[in-house]
Amino acid sequence: MKQTSYNWPAHIAPPVCEIKPKELIAHGDTRTDNYYWLNDFFKKGPDSTKVVDYLVAENKYYDTMMSGTKALQEKLYLEMKARIKEKDESVPFFKQGYFYYSRQVEGKDYFVYCRKKGTLGAPEEVLLDVNAMAEGHNYFSATGFAISPDNNLLAYGIDMLSRREYTIYIKNLQTGEIYKDAITDTEADPVWANDNKTIFYTAKNPVTLLSEKIKKHELETDAMQDKIVYEEKDPSNYIGVSKTKSDKYILITSQATLSSEIKWINADKPGDAFAVFQPRMKEVLYDVDHANNQFYIRTNLHAKNFKIVTCPEDKKDTSNWKDMVPHSDSILVQNFELFKNFMTVSERINGLTQLHIISLKDNASHYLAFDEPAYTASIGTNADYNTDVLRFNYTSLTTPASVYDYNMVSKEKKLMKQQEVLGDFKVGDYTTERAFATAKDGTKIPISIVYKKGFNKDGNAPALLYAYGSYGASTDAAFNSIRLSLLNRGFAFAIAHIRGGQEMGRYWYEDGKMMKKKNTFTDFIDCAQWLLDNKYTSTKHLYINGGSAGGLLMGAVVNMRPDLWNGVIAAVPFVDVVTTMSDPSIPLTTNEYDEWGNPANKESYDYMKSYSPYDNVEKKAYPNMLVTTGLHDSQVQYFEPAKWVAKLRAMKTDSNKLFLYTNMDAGHGGASGRFKPLKDKAREYAFFLALEGINE
Repeated sequence: MKQTSYNWPAHIAPPVCEIKPKELIAHGDTRTDNYYWLNDFFKKGPDSTKVVDYLVAENKYYDTMMSGTKALQEKLYLEMKARIKEKDESVPFFKQGYFYYSRQVEGKDYFVYCRKKGTLGAPEEVLLDVNAMAEGHNYFSATGFAISPDNNLLAYGIDMLSRREYTIYIKNLQTGEIYKDAITDTEADPVWANDNKTIFYTAKNPVTLLSEKIKKHELETDAMQDKIVYEEKDPSNYIGVSKTKSDKYILITSQATLSSEIKWINADKPGDAFAVFQPRMKEVLYDVDHANNQFYIRTNLHAKNFKIVTCPEDKKDTSNWKDMVPHSDSILVQNFELFKNFMTVSERINGLTQLHIISLKDNASHYLAFDEPAYTASIGTNADYNTDVLRFNYTSLTTPASVYDYNMVSKEKKLMKQQEVLGDFKVGDYTTERAFATAKDGTKIPISIVYKKGFNKDGNAPALLYAYGSYGASTDAAFNSIRLSLLNRGFAFAIAHIRGGQEMGRYWYEDGKMMKKKNTFTDFIDCAQWLLDNKYTSTKHLYINGGSAGGLLMGAVVNMRPDLWNGVIAAVPFVDVVTTMSDPSIPLTTNEYDEWGNPANKESYDYMKSYSPYDNVEKKAYPNMLVTTGLHDSQVQYFEPAKWVAKLRAMKTDSNKLFLYTNMDAGHGGASGRFKPLKDKAREYAFFLALEGINE
């Protein structure tokens, strides 16, 4: 790939953020925040207009400095788009006499949600055309689709601001009428009772965005009069409502990081009061499903890596829980899917996902086999309770997303669909590897790597290292056609499976949270050092990327080892840890005390402060950085990255590039639709390529 140096526009001064010192005092410690005022747009304070003006000025500076990459950005966008099969269709799934699927229309951003009755040869019924619904909106999200038991009604949620506050609507599928019922401030999780007229849903606090109440709505009544059937008193818990696979029970789940509690009613009796399944226990998590007249429970009760137990319908407390899939220190039980005759368990062994098939008749079991060194296998959409066919998903860094049907009796596997990548993509042109870096405490950290054949491990090639590492979320090896635009230009791409995720089991997560959070950051640095030591790249060509809690990771490692990276993209980064976790009015704060700690506790305060990226900016050289955010972000408010960039600008001693880009129309997930997000990705890749001197 031809390399030249990118000519950055000269003598362009970046915006200067006004300093308005505010003292923040806790535990006798005073922190001075010069840019606290930037939260005024969120707080609807007197400086709201000035905040927006500052963000616009940063966008203008970014656009000016990156103006020479416009042609490259357009080229990247067009090649990313050209790999996508625009006219496409999902693999249909069967439920209650209908095949359901979605299809995508050429040139359109959103999907058309459809079904066919009885057979795939039947006439198509269009349930929702989201393209038509989204016209005229800068952002549009439709989700939470729930069909009534009689197949006649569709409940669904709409968000047009990207703050994950959904309004639930109901459509009559026989007449096409959209009912006047409009249920605002919800999680978009409607669950039908078996009477076809009652919906249970999760209501959100419109200020904190916490899920606080489960409500009950009856068709064609005023949603303002909906009855509260459950109210969560613990602000650290997330709540939600669901239905068992058997459709017999409706469940309310209340769960924090360390404990959970489930309540239930018979779905035939929506007027009943919810009863407790098993009262919450300290540091015990459990989730429940139902089939064959008994309950199946995944729990960590006396089982750090979780196990699956069963109990009778009428004896739900722990004294009646009987082990079915026992606990193992080396196998994490992630989730399970029930069928009439089988159970499929998703397990994680040595960092890789496995699918474990168990007969409910005789407990005979076997595993599906997968051959690649790094991959992702997961349970797919299995709505039909009576089938013996498991639908599962498979992908790797070189294998496009694939949907399989697996007959659990005959053990025959059938590929139903593989994501089609248009153009000259060939799986055999790329190589994937799995390696292990040694952390500073001796722990072996998995790394998944992919590159195009011909890649030279001489230290001169560019490499992009990605990680997340929080909430026990595992970042598995998966294909992404967008990423080909880097691989085809000589980049290697690597995922660091660092602690704080759950790739290697529950222990892995617990060793990267709370008072062990710094393991997440040092693991990432050690993975980077492994790439350097093994000549995949050098510090002049090493790039890193992470978003949200992964943006916290980016902020921490640029403070700890700014010398390792040539370029950094921190997307919607959670970087002002102490201040945000000290403010319960900010969405999600109270839900996350068990992840980060509560700064009201001095030990937690001191530990958070020791790594919080915003609090640890120093007068020193920093790498080239692009920081992105969304004005309407509900997960990490825009002012965290904005304050961080302002402080970095004021203190850094280098001449490297520092950009803040704010999407003024979107939130945490960025732009909506199929094609708009490609513009964002082209912008990010152009930043890395400009730093690398690749201009085409």
